[in-house]
Amino acid sequence: MAANLDKEAYYRRIKRLYGNWKKGEDEFGKVDAIVVSVGVDEEIVYAKSTAIQTWLFGYEVTDTIMVFCENKILFLASKKKVDFLKQVAITKGNENANGVPPITLLTREKNESNKPNFDKMIEAIRGSREGKTVGVFSKDKFPGEYMKSWNDTLAAEGLEKVDISAVVAYTMAVKEDGELGLMKKAAAITSEVYSKFFKERVMEIVDADEKVRHSKLAESVEKAIEEKKYLGGVDPSTVEMCYPPIIQSGGNYSLKFSVVSDKNHMHFGAITCAMGIRYKSYCSNLVRTLMVDPPQEMQDNYNFLLQVEEELLKELKHGVKICDAYNTVLEYVKKEKMDLVAKLTKNLGFAMGIEFREGSLVLNAKNQYKLKKGMVMSVSLGFADLVNKEGKKEEQKKYALFVGDTVQINEGEAATVLTPVKKKIKNVGIFLKNDDEEDEEEDGDDAEELLGKGARSAALLADRTRNEMTAEEKRRAHQKELANSLNEEAKRRLTEQKGEQQIQKARKSNVSYKNVSQMPREKDIREMKIFIDKKYETVVMPIFGIATPFHIATIKNISMSVEGDYTYLRINFYVPGSSLGRQEGNIFPNPDATFVKEITYRASNLKAPGDTSVPSTNLQNAFRIIKEVQKRYKTREAEEKEKEGIVKQDSLVVNLNRSNPKLKDLYIRPNIAQKRMQGSLEAHTNGFRFTSVRGDKVDILYNNIKHAIFQPCDGEMIIVLHFHLKNAIMFGKRRHTDVQFYTEVGEITTDLGKHQHMHDRDDLYAEQMEREMRHKLKSAFKNFIEKVETLTREELEFEVPFRDLGFQGAPYRSTCLLQPTSSSLVNVTEWPPFVVTLDEVELVHFERVQFHLKNFDVVIVYKDYNKKVTMINAVPVNSLDPIKEWLNSCDIKYTEGVQSLNWTKIMKTIVDDPEGFFEQGGWSFLDPESEGSGAEEDSESEMEDETFNPSADETEVEEEDSDEDYSSETEDSNYSASLGSEEESGKDWDELEEEARKADKESHYEDEDTSNKKRKNRSSTLPPLKKKRRS
Repeated sequence: MAANLDKEAYYRRIKRLYGNWKKGEDEFGKVDAIVVSVGVDEEIVYAKSTAIQTWLFGYEVTDTIMVFCENKILFLASKKKVDFLKQVAITKGNENANGVPPITLLTREKNESNKPNFDKMIEAIRGSREGKTVGVFSKDKFPGEYMKSWNDTLAAEGLEKVDISAVVAYTMAVKEDGELGLMKKAAAITSEVYSKFFKERVMEIVDADEKVRHSKLAESVEKAIEEKKYLGGVDPSTVEMCYPPIIQSGGNYSLKFSVVSDKNHMHFGAITCAMGIRYKSYCSNLVRTLMVDPPQEMQDNYNFLLQVEEELLKELKHGVKICDAYNTVLEYVKKEKMDLVAKLTKNLGFAMGIEFREGSLVLNAKNQYKLKKGMVMSVSLGFADLVNKEGKKEEQKKYALFVGDTVQINEGEAATVLTPVKKKIKNVGIFLKNDDEEDEEEDGDDAEELLGKGARSAALLADRTRNEMTAEEKRRAHQKELANSLNEEAKRRLTEQKGEQQIQKARKSNVSYKNVSQMPREKDIREMKIFIDKKYETVVMPIFGIATPFHIATIKNISMSVEGDYTYLRINFYVPGSSLGRQEGNIFPNPDATFVKEITYRASNLKAPGDTSVPSTNLQNAFRIIKEVQKRYKTREAEEKEKEGIVKQDSLVVNLNRSNPKLKDLYIRPNIAQKRMQGSLEAHTNGFRFTSVRGDKVDILYNNIKHAIFQPCDGEMIIVLHFHLKNAIMFGKRRHTDVQFYTEVGEITTDLGKHQHMHDRDDLYAEQMEREMRHKLKSAFKNFIEKVETLTREELEFEVPFRDLGFQGAPYRSTCLLQPTSSSLVNVTEWPPFVVTLDEVELVHFERVQFHLKNFDVVIVYKDYNKKVTMINAVPVNSLDPIKEWLNSCDIKYTEGVQSLNWTKIMKTIVDDPEGFFEQGGWSFLDPESEGSGAEEDSESEMEDETFNPSADETEVEEEDSDEDYSSETEDSNYSASLGSEEESGKDWDELEEEARKADKESHYEDEDTSNKKRKNRSSTLPPLKKKRRS
């Protein structure tokens, strides 16, 4: 079996079991050996035999017989289970194994008589103490021939059987810290499901006056635990219901956990709900009563019930007898409200753990067992058969009140409640009011809790309509902020460079917000979505319904996966004990605090009717932006630590270990020789080494890698590892800053097919082979990347391009797919590769943005003004908005215009006289609002006159078809001049677009191409630019 067994936990617990047995208290003193036999029965959910297995091993081990003797332990199981149990049978090197009897493993023979093995076990029982009595769990009866033959063997020996269920339960009742952690998590999940699903659903039903059956509502609760959003990010496969939820109303109440929800419709009166969730085999329980318009007497009785529960919690302490705690509470009820004594439930709860209800540790008047610190109890008490004097209908006349919590027993103080779901009358009462009363309600917080959704929806909607901006408005506002800071930052940077002054930035604290006022008030936060505050480098996550900020420095890594109809986002945090490298010891000033280790969120990939977007969009955006912020933060932190300048490239330290991460059969680009050749890429201590088949070596050091990019083979014919370097390296007699290693998926697939289907290839088979090959290659590359990131302690992190955000463009001669990563814009499929580091970008300008053109150009201006700008030509106009959205999320300023500018001359002007450039407004001349000024228009036109002189043929072609792409380097100077002189050239984009829309509406053109041709001759649609150019 692949499962791992927690050996330390096994040794601790088996020692506790043997320790209690040796004390000889109660039934333990009567037995000479203990026998636990577990068969297979799917219908049995809780059994002491399976519980003790889970307690000892962490798993249920079916068809297994365990015999605990005084000096030895015997396990009889199948071969696979014996292999699993070997982990605790071999005690060499395990110090904790001291004092634990040795284990003998017997392998069960299938379809054969197990008499020899049974004889060995009987012999061991006879040799243990007096060998006459065996301790068993008498209630556990498993079916099957195997169990029957073993029970017959025991009976034939005449051994006396003693039921030890109670004493073993008492032994297991005290929970270790790890068990308490699981039970707290289970209780938290139960609370989450109740608060976020059940309570909200009941309020919706009441608000809409729906008719819903108890059984249907119970089923919906069971389905809710399959959704991560109700589970606090826990994997749904680790969660199950302890019992089917019990929902009762309308006069029919039974305050027990053995009943089931009936098929009656839910009545809007007292609605009791009991639910328990089991997390990793450990149980929890929660009981609440929701009341719709409760009369005052019902409220008084409910408040008294809460007081009784408080009294009970005060009594539940270490060393107190269970019966004493029960009697004290009973006396309290007699003293305060004698008439309710007969209505009180017969028991007030029970112990809980791996089994939901521990029958020997029930809170009643007879139980003599003492409570111990670390026990977890399900406290549940209620009043049944109460009479509602104001009730008119039959179902209103009788009601019941029921509350319950999961609590932990402490020493010297009241029990701790692990299910912190509010239960005061204002939290469980649903008071229906009319509109006039709602208007008069002034206490906002109380109204929100009392009224539910329906009463406050109109006010919320009005508030949203007044205060919230659209996405476009937000984008413009953000761009305005960026524009204000852009000129100041650029001016400061140029001044520093000129004076050769290095100003050190103050190191930021890892505290997200110093006070509450700094917390953002975004819509996503109110809607319990993940929000990334880039200003404070903070991720605001919903945890138990509360927006909780985490600084980016606390996040170790994040991953996103799509499984079926859901997208999962997993966030891992740094916690004490995790590897931190050089920062170790400084990160955790308070290591005794409670830390969150990981959080997982789930969102649907399906768009629900009425939704504006797919729910998983929030997770996808969060994943991308967290990666960007994290990358930026790590880069900045690393730079601050580096006191030295550029480090000279070291020699590769070769690790001779054969287990180094390695990829074989790769090609290198650029080629080492004229002919391409295969080789292998191997990760060593401080860098990679590529070795070709003829022995050529190329070394790439980790500290020289600026961007490590992994391009999967999805939608591509090659799978690529690309390294964009900080400093160029030499190989093949040339300098290279980009090196990549790739494998061709298509050719390999073809080669595999030749072996068997060279002459008669089946297309389906070929497709299947290609899919398998792609999957294998992707797995191999991902495995290599994970090993390398582990080896480098995540100092080297591979970026994967976001294909969904990609757009077509021509950075060089041909058009290719440009894809953003978390810190760059890349195309690594075509050669030469295209890599732009986003941190080095000052601003992005869109040229030739006109509604009658299908394409526009993108100009990337770098912070280093001496660096030549990057041009991306022929970008489809339908990509404009997505690119703007992406740049805005990256905090990069963008501008747009209808002209092509002479960037060589512009950059030279700025570098020659930076002070003058910024005194005249700096980069604001690119903003659309500034394009109307005559002086700037003329200066730009002059620049173009000197540089751009296309031939008459090119001009003619452009006139014939306005949709055709412009040349990447040329533009008509007359055209530029006309823009400044024409009457309508001062109109902005929105005005021109509106004119075009009106023109289309008047002429009723259906065909887009026809409308484009017609627009050329209509003066009302466009400024008469074309006529001007012909003259």
